Amino acid sequence: MDGHGGMRKISSHASMAEMDDFDLTRLLDKPRLNIERQRSFDERSLSELSAGFARAGVDNYDNYSPGGRSGFNTPASSARNSFEPHPMVADAWESLRKSLVHFRGQPVGTIAAVDHQSEEVLNYDQVFVRDFVPSALAFLMNGEPEIVRNFLLKTLHLQGWEKRVDRFKLGEGVMPASFKVLHDAVRKTDTLIADFGESAIGRVAPVDSGFWWIILLRAYTKSTGDLSLSESDSCQKGMKLILTLCLSEGFDTFPTLLCADGCCMIDRRMGVYGYPIEIQALFFMALRSALSMLKQDTADGKECVERVVKRLHALSFHMRSYFWLDFQQLNDIYRYKTEEYSHTAVNKFNVIPDSIPEWVFDFMPTRGGYFIGNVSPARMDFRWFALGNCVAILSSLATPEQSMAIMDLIEARWDELVGEMPLKISYPAIESHEWRIVTGCDPKNTRWSYHNGGSWPVLLWLVTAACIKTGRPQIARRAIELAESRLLKDGWPEYYDGKLGRYVGKQARKYQTWSIAGYLVAKMMLEDPSHLGMISLEEDKQMKPVIKRSSSWTC
Repeated sequence: MDGHGGMRKISSHASMAEMDDFDLTRLLDKPRLNIERQRSFDERSLSELSAGFARAGVDNYDNYSPGGRSGFNTPASSARNSFEPHPMVADAWESLRKSLVHFRGQPVGTIAAVDHQSEEVLNYDQVFVRDFVPSALAFLMNGEPEIVRNFLLKTLHLQGWEKRVDRFKLGEGVMPASFKVLHDAVRKTDTLIADFGESAIGRVAPVDSGFWWIILLRAYTKSTGDLSLSESDSCQKGMKLILTLCLSEGFDTFPTLLCADGCCMIDRRMGVYGYPIEIQALFFMALRSALSMLKQDTADGKECVERVVKRLHALSFHMRSYFWLDFQQLNDIYRYKTEEYSHTAVNKFNVIPDSIPEWVFDFMPTRGGYFIGNVSPARMDFRWFALGNCVAILSSLATPEQSMAIMDLIEARWDELVGEMPLKISYPAIESHEWRIVTGCDPKNTRWSYHNGGSWPVLLWLVTAACIKTGRPQIARRAIELAESRLLKDGWPEYYDGKLGRYVGKQARKYQTWSIAGYLVAKMMLEDPSHLGMISLEEDKQMKPVIKRSSSWTC
C-alpha cells in the first residue's frame, strides 16, 4: 500500500510495450501474455529518449534532469529539492486540487472550471470525460492514481444506464459527456447525474467520450502496472460495448466513423459534420489502445480483436492516403480531373479543384504537411485542427515522416498556429457569409474566437507530447514559455481570442481546469520524457502506407 490510495506495487521484468508494438497479422494466433511491470514506462527510459533526440539531430535538449524521475512525481517534499520548479506550478497544483469532486468521500474527477467571477454556472460545475483527461494524466504523473481509477469505474457504471433523449434510446455503449454529484446534506447522500447529450447545447451525444475512456484506461495501466482494472470483467465488457457500437457495419463505404457536428471537443456547429479528423484520430488511438488490453480467452473477445485488427488496417490506409496534405498533394488536387468513373479513378471523391480555398496555397510550406479536417464526397475541409493532428502523431496514425512534416508545418507557420498563446484549435477562422452558413450565426464562434480559430491552452500538453515523440522538444519549450508569460496572470482562461491569441476569450471562464492540468502535464513531460509512454503508441510495422506521392516527407 502506498500513500496515495493503496495501489498495489507489481514487480516484473516484462513491459506492456510488448502489447503495443504488436504485429497485427500474428496477433490473433498469439497466446495472451501475463504481463506485469514494476515502474511506469521503464521500456522507454530517459536515456533511450535522449538517444532518440540525438539521432533526430536535436542538440539543445538541455533542460532534462539526468537523475531520473523528477520532483513533480513524488509527493514528499524532500524529492522536490532536486530542481526549482516554475512559480506557476505551485499555483496550478493548488487550483487543480480545488477542482476535485468527491462522491461518497472518494475523489472521482475534476469540475470543468472554478470561476467564482462568473454569474452563470451552466455546466462548468460538472465532470466532463474529455476535460478530465489532462487532469488524470497530471495525477498519474504525480503518483496519485486513485482518483483516475475511481473516475474510470464511475463512468463505466454510468455507461450501463439506459440512455434516452426525447424518448429515443441511444446505443448501449455510449459513454456520458459529463456527470455531476448532487450532495444531499439533510439525508447525507450523494447521487450521480449523467448527461449523455440530452442537456448539451444542440443535444449532440459525445462520440469522443468512449475513445478517451479507453485511452485513459491504458494510460492508467501503463502508469501503475496494475492490470487488475483493465482485465476485470466490467472493463472488458465496457471496451467491447464501445467498440461494438463503433465497428457496426452499415451503408458507409469508408472505414472512417460518420459523426455529427458537435460530437467532440468542438461541441458546437462548426462545419465538421461527416468524418472530422479529431474523431478519426481518437478512433484509431482507441482501437490500438483497446487491442493492447482486450483478452482473447473467450469467443467474443477473440472476435472483437479480429474486427479491430481489420478496421485498423483499413482506417490507417484510408487516413494516410486521403486525409494527408502536403505541397505535392495539394498540387495534385489542383490538377485533378473530375467526373472520373471506375476503380482507376485518381480523384476518388470527385473533388472540384475550384473548391480549394485560396488561403491554403499560401499557408502550405514547401516542406511540411498535415491531416486536413475532413474528407467526404465532393468535399475536402482543408482547415488545420490541432487536436486531430497531435493525436495522429501520438497514436502513430501518422507515419514517422508525416509526424515530422506536421512539426515542420508548426515551425514554418508559428505565427498562424501558435502566435502569442498556444495553440490554435483550428485554422483559419471562418467569417462573413461563410460564418453565417456554417455556424448558424453562432455568436460564440465569431472569427478568431472559441472554436473558430481561438487559442486553447489545454492543447499545450498534446503538442508537447507530439514534440517529445518526434524529437523536437525545443518547440514545446518555446510554447510553454509563451504560456507561462500569460496564463497565471490572466487567471488560467479557457481560451484566447484574436489572430495571435492576444486577448482573453470574450466568454472564456477563468480557472479552467484543463487549462491548468494541460500546463502541468506539459511541464512534467518535458521534465521527464518517459511519461510519454503513458499516452503514446509506437508505430505498427504492419501498417505501412502504400503512398509514393509526397516528396516533402523525406526532404
